Amino acid sequence: KHVVSGSEDKDVRLWSLDSGECVKTFSGHTRYVMCVCVTADGKYVVSGSSDKTLMVWSMQSGECLRTLSGHTQEVSSVCVTPDGKYVVSGSVDQTVRVWLLDSGECVRTFSGHTECDNRVYDCRQQTCGVGIQ
Repeated sequence: KHVVSGSEDKDVRLWSLDSGECVKTFSGHTRYVMCVCVTADGKYVVSGSSDKTLMVWSMQSGECLRTLSGHTQEVSSVCVTPDGKYVVSGSVDQTVRVWLLDSGECVRTFSGHTECDNRVYDCRQQTCGVGIQ
């Protein structure tokens, strides 16, 4: 069992729930890590940052597999659909974006919120902000 966290130190960390030790550090963001999500199968970690990007990481190797770029302000929230096909991100730029996990392609952008901080919710709990189940 593990816990994943992100921080102002720009890193994502994987912690052992049993020992409390950091067992892996994922480095690559250039600003604060604002949000993290683990895929349902546990193979990937997706992080969102105030550097306006999301990064998809291999849980096993710790390698950044791809960087998702398109938001124009900090990424404030992220979730992955239960089937692991889509990453959904919310940003201070007032958009919600839907990305293909495998390629990093942005397939849909939703805009229309007038407040600055969009949030998406845990897609595994059937409450994803854009209704992808």
